[in-house]
Amino acid sequence: MKGKRASRLAALLLLGAAAVFIVIGVIRGEAAAVLQKAAVICMECIGLG
Repeated sequence: MKGKRASRLAALLLLGAAAVFIVIGVIRGEAAAVLQKAAVICMECIGLG
């Protein structure tokens, strides 16, 4: 039972850390940069870039 509780706690901590980093990235405008790079890569894949 103790191992399951520790595993759940670790999962929640990782999920919380991921959420914090996502929020920081959005605040810094990184989401727009990632979307722009993804669009360029996609255009290169189909031969337009």
